[in-house]
Amino acid sequence: MRSATVVLTWDDVQVHPIDDLFARDDDLTVEAIRYVSPVHEGMYVELLELRGNLERARTLLEASPDAVEFDVVGSDGRGVVYLQCRTAGLVDELLSLLHEHELVLDWPMQYIDIGDSRGLQLTVLGTDGAIRTAASELPDGIHLRLERLGEYRPSAGRLSSMLTDRQLELFELAVQEGYYEVPRETTHRELAGALGIATGTVSEHLQRIEAKLVSGYLG
Repeated sequence: MRSATVVLTWDDVQVHPIDDLFARDDDLTVEAIRYVSPVHEGMYVELLELRGNLERARTLLEASPDAVEFDVVGSDGRGVVYLQCRTAGLVDELLSLLHEHELVLDWPMQYIDIGDSRGLQLTVLGTDGAIRTAASELPDGIHLRLERLGEYRPSAGRLSSMLTDRQLELFELAVQEGYYEVPRETTHRELAGALGIATGTVSEHLQRIEAKLVSGYLG
């Protein structure tokens, strides 16, 4: 069985209606789509990982015609939205494409920052042929960047199965240069210089890496 981790970016299309709703608010961000499933009569049930003002999220969802029923749980600016909605936007098209080619999605789908825009990182499992065919049939306006392709490794405790190649490269460099020593022996700026990326990008990547490692340890 093969595993492919990809990042999807898009032109001016609606990827997910609730993400678009929150994206227009400076106090809210959808960090990940933990689960989406059609249920009945054109309805969907979803779990979304949210960062920001949870009360503001409730207010926006109450006013949204797409949100039929919802619950927001969490604290300290982080939460999970349980949502019944009338549309899943382009995400539903992606799930239909995976179903058509008998591919399995390894949840969650993670939003990542790419410059001034956003992308959606996901991992699918299946045969080489099915993965390549599905990639060639993406809807118009969707662009794919391959992060990793190889044999599926079910051990979620291994770093290589939890992090993208770029994240793994940064994490290994950070350990090598003493970033996690006490006191620290390197800085975000020095790591950024070694990899040729922006200092802010290093900070964002390290936060995501640490969140994945803690989540993997606790889960």
